[in-house]
This record gives sequence, C-alpha cells and structure tokens, in this order.
Amino acid sequence: MSMYGRDPWGGPLEINTADSATDDDRSRNLQDLDRAALSSRPLDETQQSWLLGPSGEQKKKKYVDLGCIIVSRKIFVWTVGTLLVSAFLAGFITLIVKTVPRHHRARPPPDNYTLALHKSLMFFNAQRSGKLPKHNNVSWRGNSCLKDGNDASTTFKDLAGGFYDAGDAIKFNFPKSFAMTMLSWSVIEYSAKYEAAGELNHVKEIIKWGSDYFLKTFNHSADSIDKLVAQVGVGNTAGGSTTPNDHYCWMRPEDIDYPRPVTECHSCSDLAAEMAAALAAASIVFKDNKAYSQKLVHGAKTLFKFSRDQRGRYSAGGGSDAALFYNSTSYWDEFVWGGAWMYYATGNSSYLQLATTPGLAKHAGAFWGGPDYGVFSWDNKLAGAQVLLSRLRLFLSPGYPYEEILRTFHNQTSIVMCSYLPIFTTFNRTKGGLIQLNHGRPQPLQYVVNAAFLATLYSDYLEAADTPGWYCGPNFYSTDVLREFAKTQIDYILGKNPQKMSYVVGFGNHYPKHVHHRGASIPKNKIKYNCKGGWKWRDTSKANPNTIDGAMVAGPDKHDGFRDVRSNYNYTEPTLAGNAGLVAALVALSGEKNIGIDKNTIFSAVPPMFPTPPPPPAPWKP
Repeated sequence: MSMYGRDPWGGPLEINTADSATDDDRSRNLQDLDRAALSSRPLDETQQSWLLGPSGEQKKKKYVDLGCIIVSRKIFVWTVGTLLVSAFLAGFITLIVKTVPRHHRARPPPDNYTLALHKSLMFFNAQRSGKLPKHNNVSWRGNSCLKDGNDASTTFKDLAGGFYDAGDAIKFNFPKSFAMTMLSWSVIEYSAKYEAAGELNHVKEIIKWGSDYFLKTFNHSADSIDKLVAQVGVGNTAGGSTTPNDHYCWMRPEDIDYPRPVTECHSCSDLAAEMAAALAAASIVFKDNKAYSQKLVHGAKTLFKFSRDQRGRYSAGGGSDAALFYNSTSYWDEFVWGGAWMYYATGNSSYLQLATTPGLAKHAGAFWGGPDYGVFSWDNKLAGAQVLLSRLRLFLSPGYPYEEILRTFHNQTSIVMCSYLPIFTTFNRTKGGLIQLNHGRPQPLQYVVNAAFLATLYSDYLEAADTPGWYCGPNFYSTDVLREFAKTQIDYILGKNPQKMSYVVGFGNHYPKHVHHRGASIPKNKIKYNCKGGWKWRDTSKANPNTIDGAMVAGPDKHDGFRDVRSNYNYTEPTLAGNAGLVAALVALSGEKNIGIDKNTIFSAVPPMFPTPPPPPAPWKP
C-alpha cells in the first residue's frame, strides 16, 4: 500500500509502510530524493536541521548531546582535554614529590630559655645523694652517703637519698622542700611546655626523688607525729673547729668517711608546713598515679597537722646550722603557703579557711610593706602564696566568705608586680639592669629568678582570664610588660650583662669555671682524698676538672662585678633553691607563648564551688 503526501517544499513524498527496507536504505533514498527535489530552492536553517544529509553531519560535528544539555563539540573537547591534562600533571607532580628526596624545612632552633632549661635540670642530677639511678647522666658522680642515718642516734635509720644542698654535702630539708614545691608548681602550670622541651619525665623524676626522701624523714604512715628530720650532716666550723664535717673537709661525696649527724626537730612549724606544701604539690603532679598521690597527700596532712600543733621556728636558738645557713624569720608565711597547697591537693575547705584567715596574713606581713616585701624566697613564701591564691579568685571566684581576703591578696599581688617594673623605685637596679631584690647583699640571683617566675606566671594568669593587664595606681600596664621584665632578668643571667658571662654553668661559651662545689672540683681519678687532702683542689687556681652543667652560681655583686674564684661562695656557689627558681622561670618563658598555663589541673581535687542546680522539672502532661 502506497500513500502519497504532499511535500511542503514542492515535491511528492512517498512513504511506503510495507517496505521492508532498512532504515539506512530509507535514509539513502530520502537523501537522494531531497537532493533532486530541493536543489533549486534555498532552505532556511530550521529546514536544514530536519535533513539527514551532509549538512546534518556537519552539525553533528559541531555539537555534542550530553542528554541534559547540548554543548559545542569544540568546548567539550577542550574541557575533557584540559581535565585529562590537569589530572596527568597532578599525578606527575605527586609522583615527583613522593619519589624525590625531601628537604624538610628545618624546625626553628630551640630558644635560649629551652636550651638553658635542659642544662639547669641536669644540676639536680649532679646533686643526688644515695644510690644513683643508671641513667643519671653525670659521669663524675657515683653512689654516696648510703649509710646516712645508720650511725646516728635517730629513730630514722634509712636516710639515704635526697639532694645535697649546694657545694657541700649537707641535706637541708628546709630549702630543699621549697625547691621541690617550686618544681612541682612549674610542672602543674606548664606541663605542656615541659612536654614540648622533652623534659617532663625528667623533672617528674627529680620531684619524685625529693618526695621519696621526705617520706623517710618522718613517720608518714601515722596521722600524728612529734618529730621529723631537719637535716643530715653539719657544717658549723665556728671557733676554729677542726672536727671533720661537711664544711671543714673538702671531699667528693663518694669518699666521705666522717660521721654525718642527723638533726631532728620537735617544734618546727615553718619546716613542717613547707614540707607539707612540697608533698601536697607533688601529689598533684602525680595525680595519675593514684596510690602514690594518696601516699603523698596523707604525709602532707600529717606534716601540716604537726606544724599547727607544735608551734615554733625550726631555726630557733642561736648557733645551730639552721640558724647559721638557712635561718627562718617566721612560720606564718608557711601557714598561708602550705594551707593553699593543702587545699589544692585535698579540696578540703578547712585548709582554705586557714590560708585566708586575716590574722595569719597579718602576721606573715601581708599588710605592712617593708624593704623585703614582695621578695619571694626559701625564707619568705608570702608573695608566692598571694599569687597562688589570686589564681583561685581569677578562675573559680569562690565568693563569700573568702572574697574579701582573696581580693586583698589579689591587690597585694598587683602591688608586688608593680614593684618589679623599672618605672618604680622600690628596688634599685645595677647599671647592667639586674634588679636588686636583696638590696645589694650577696647571692642575688636566687631572688631574681623567683621574681621572674612569678611575673611570667601572673601575666599568664591574667591572659588566661582574658585580662589584658593590671593597674599600678591610675596607670594601666599590659601583661607584656611583666613578661619583658622577666626576660630582661633571665637574659642578664644567661649572658647579657657587663661581664658578658653566663651565670649558668655550661650555657654559652663564657661561664664560671671555678664553681664552689666539692664534687665538680675534685677529679674522678680513683684516688680517695681525705678530709684535708682535698684542700689542694679547693685552693688551686685551675678550673674545675668536672663541669657541673646547669648550676646557677650565686651571682655578681651590686656593681655587676664577678670573681670566678672557688674560695668565694658568695660569687660561685650554686644552690638547690636557686636552681629550682631558675628552672621555673625558664620553663615559663620557653617555647611558644600561646601555650600558656594549664588552667584546670591544680583544681583537680577541688569540689565545685557552688551546688549543682537541680534538673528542670519534667514537661507537664495533661
């Protein structure tokens, strides 16, 4: 059956429905027909698009049908080609990056404070007494004084261990416990900085070495005690005494063969409260070791109770070693300081009530200035206690009934910080810029490092509390000013001084070579020098055969002068308490400033200040 239709452009169009020809054949036939029929008439664009002839093929070449859109073939090819080339280049570059040896951009070198921190912690390794750990890393030191307590008339027979105080071999618990409290405080605040410096385990090991020894010096398992050990060894050579002791003799600790008396005390509030502070602070450092931490807390409670029950200064009575070398002026500051640490370690508010009792603060000198006001040291903890309690107000704000005295402590802390600034004349400065916290007396550096620590720490407290600074009278000062004060003082100690000398042994190229220190000054040559035999090493003008890395010496005089002579301990003797302050200041200044303090660890045992509000009532249902 054929059907004819009218070709709208002027010719017959035949559609044969019965035709079995393929579509291709039909297309060819239609193509031929169209050419003949249309050769004489121009076609518009729409008409041409209907045709399946050569012109249609040209359109196919120009456009690509992607289903949802039709795009120019040229754009399509360019796009696909660009993607393929980009993928190839990316793969090639990745291959090069992975196969070519990498040249890592070197990390910035550690700052001076971090470098000095590594050194200053080594001093504590050199001061260890007793059986040394294998990794002590001080080649010229060995086991020493293993029989401390054995041959003395004391109930505490095992007193091996602990640290020697300075250049001698006496173990004074008073300055030593202050040193351990300072180290623990610095770890609690700046554990992240210790971690970054790779020294966290080292400093914790030092603190544990000290804490373990303290537990030997009293009955730590009892709830009440009536005595504790104040020191081991003596150094009094008054009246020309020639009795061999730790000051008359000049011997390596490993060679000591003379008796080492043990001094006990029965009313020593200052010593017991400071030892309680040391154990309480250490218990926070070791809070993850629950059994050990609880042991320290129990010991601290026992000591603090003893300090309150048996009132008295440990150095009372003239002529004692304590009075001669580490005389304590009062125990009231230790009550405030120890009470604050006891509160942080236990969360027991009775300790906070004690630490914030106005009468204690008044006796400690919180309200009456004086030439030594604000000078933080092994003898006077008031400035440190006020900073420690200002922390409580800044971050927990306990309110009534503590707010009034805490606000006073906070204000007093602000005054102390003002006194550190050069614009105020509370303390003189040497021409070289060293603040004279001890008013030109010898051995100034131990006081300077403590102030540098408090200033840096307080500035970090303010920043953590989103406070940009503080007021000195009508004038506002940025926290950066405090940090700058600390830096200038520590930089002076590390070598930016008129002598161009680093007062930390082993740091820099120019440092004291004649340190007043028995172990460092006598060679380890398998010769045992007797009590007087070591004098030749004390009196020689030659440099020490052993370098006591990290030891911060006593420091220059008030004219920036320094004599590197072994015989003058006022210049060249290092101490535990001085080095602890140095370590604390260095870690506070080290590394990235934005690391800041650990706001919460110190409050781990402190219960919530305010009761938890009750949950909201259940929704009402009809």
